[in-house]
Amino acid sequence: MEFKLKKKEFYPVSDLLGGYLEMFERTFDIPALYEDLHRFDQLFPLFDAEGNDTLWKTAHYDPATKDDLNKRLTLIYSLLKTGDIKVVDHLEMERVDFCDFGNSRPFRIRIVNKFNDNYDHFYVKVADASRIYGLELEHILSPVRINYLVNENTLIEEHIAGVPGDVFIRDYFEKPDTNCVRIAKEFVKFTERSFVRLLGDMRSYNYVVDVTPDFEEVQYRVRAIDFDQQSYEGSLNMYLPQFFEENKRVVELCTELLNYQTMQQYQDEERTLVARRVRIAERRLAALFDAMCADTLSPPEKVEQLKQELNEFHESDDFTGCESMGAVVKKNVDVTLRKTASL
Repeated sequence: MEFKLKKKEFYPVSDLLGGYLEMFERTFDIPALYEDLHRFDQLFPLFDAEGNDTLWKTAHYDPATKDDLNKRLTLIYSLLKTGDIKVVDHLEMERVDFCDFGNSRPFRIRIVNKFNDNYDHFYVKVADASRIYGLELEHILSPVRINYLVNENTLIEEHIAGVPGDVFIRDYFEKPDTNCVRIAKEFVKFTERSFVRLLGDMRSYNYVVDVTPDFEEVQYRVRAIDFDQQSYEGSLNMYLPQFFEENKRVVELCTELLNYQTMQQYQDEERTLVARRVRIAERRLAALFDAMCADTLSPPEKVEQLKQELNEFHESDDFTGCESMGAVVKKNVDVTLRKTASL
């Protein structure tokens, strides 16, 4: 199924969301430098090892600007990784890449250790409320934690490592050592996680696959990397990754290797795990939903459409009284997990 999305609106960080971020130590007095990163002289296309255009462009800065940014960006990297702003002389900003293709128009910062040439990345983006709610829901409800910082209009995100989903589907399915049954299982579970918290637009290039060697086999975990479409669109199918054309091959893999009962088992398993995370983080999730339910995160017509489609999907009228997209997300978590509790 083809989806054509219009440019998503940006929503500012509200006072309630700002209070939540401060309560749970997501805000720090860091340089609000998203605009400063636009002080580049030129942009050069960035190609991968095979000569393909990555859609990223490498920014070139004059020496004075580069020196200024280097000091600030290495301090931010230290804070992101250690929780403390400190000068680390052996770290250096090696490269800044810019992407104007996505909604968030991110900068990707490459930090290198001058002693051993080991490098890491982090991202600088506009602080959009939708994305922040998506990051926080990922942190609370997924199997992994997310590290990010917010100050004024600047959002700092750590790099999420893994093989890009489109590359994984293209290159890994035919490898003799690839366990396709485990891939199918993980995709079913990832689809369920995305739907429970209404994370939209999980096309293959918006997630990565973390490949981890185990003592006998290889384990796979699918991780979202794009949170711009957290509960924004009105169409229910936007929150079901199996409906995207880009995921067609992995959907066919699931259909070929898993029967209906097995898929249902994996869905139940994932909902059970999410329910446990909800109980563990009950106070934090309640505070997040207090802010989210009061926020504007989508046009009213999209909220109404999604309410109606979720009522039809769940065969209920539970969503009728929801007055915001945040309330729709909260209700979907409750209704979906209630199904598992009643089994």
